[in-house]
Amino acid sequence: MQLAKDAKRAVRLAKRVLKGRRAYFDLRARLQERGPLPEQHFRVGVYFADSDVNIYQMRQWYAPLKELSKRWPVLVLARNAAGARQLMQESGLDVAFVQKVTDIERVIEEQPLEVVLYVNQNTRNFQMMRYGQRWHVFINHGESDKMYMTSNQYKTYDCALVAGDAARSRLSKALWDYDVDRRTIPIGRPQADHLTGTPPFVPDDRTVVLYAPTWEGDRPAACYGSVATHGERLVRELIATGRHRVVYRPHPRSGVVDAEFGAANARVIEMLEEANRQDPAAQHVYDTSPTLGWQLSLPDVAICDISAMVYDRLATGKPLMVTRPVAPEAEVDEGGYLSVCEWLDADQAGDIVSVLDRVIGDEAARERLGTWSQHYFGDTSPGAPTRRFHEAIEGLLAKAEEWRSR
Repeated sequence: MQLAKDAKRAVRLAKRVLKGRRAYFDLRARLQERGPLPEQHFRVGVYFADSDVNIYQMRQWYAPLKELSKRWPVLVLARNAAGARQLMQESGLDVAFVQKVTDIERVIEEQPLEVVLYVNQNTRNFQMMRYGQRWHVFINHGESDKMYMTSNQYKTYDCALVAGDAARSRLSKALWDYDVDRRTIPIGRPQADHLTGTPPFVPDDRTVVLYAPTWEGDRPAACYGSVATHGERLVRELIATGRHRVVYRPHPRSGVVDAEFGAANARVIEMLEEANRQDPAAQHVYDTSPTLGWQLSLPDVAICDISAMVYDRLATGKPLMVTRPVAPEAEVDEGGYLSVCEWLDADQAGDIVSVLDRVIGDEAARERLGTWSQHYFGDTSPGAPTRRFHEAIEGLLAKAEEWRSR
């Protein structure tokens, strides 16, 4: 049995190595075709050390960063070949491949980077953060009440761009000796200014339901995923009505740790495909598009796990349900929006149709959404988050100039 396990590991390792080599040579050809980047051009950088597996963390920032680039050119520093290739293919941003530390040093010599943004807590972030005389700024990859949002790693950065009052309160309670007022800048949710795109169906009188489960997590305390506990039952019930359209957007890492989550995800996808074959007018959607837009703003109601998707949807002020984790070890902070949200327990999945009818028609719930949206994101009027994001970057660049003049 051990020999069989070792053989499987060897096959997986060989596949990863082959994938990495293909990505490297493809990336090298793309970089050669593009040519060198202009020197002394970029004052704002985004550091991304991960492979394409975690590219979703960058995707949500594509539109805000492209808008920022119109004012201050933005350069993405990518450490991994597969990640860099994906960024070059789809981000619309300038990308520098900095595989080695010496590559980072070369870029620092060539570019006047004064603000470096980080979307995650990859341990390789420290290889960039060794360089002073620039601001290292954590921008995260979403707003939520997950334990990740109160990591002591926040102290590593010069400052963090956070969504609003809820984030500041959360950090104040969780971290010792952390000056929230000085080291955080609330900007709202700039992504909310870019909820565009065309759905792959013609809207009609069907009730559109977004179901966006997260993955199983890398430890019991973060096991928030619902696809294996709620998902199959609720999707089966919804597609059976003939009056609902399901937009299924699972986390891209579903099944990476727990094979049962991957298997449940596959079965849900097959259910939707079969429902569309039986009734082409249903137009259920398995959504894997790289960016979020209409998926958040168009559906009549959303069902999300405890994740950033809850708060992305919250910013729209439209009906929302949150799945309650089944795992007893899952840490749930019910001090914020989760203290008043519409919970969906696993045993309610079979009655999802009547549950959603109630939530969609609940005016009091809509009012609560508006109040909590303000608490988490501040001013959500069109253009306000983008303005605050740009003001934050402008302020950091001005501070950089001030320090350089000393």
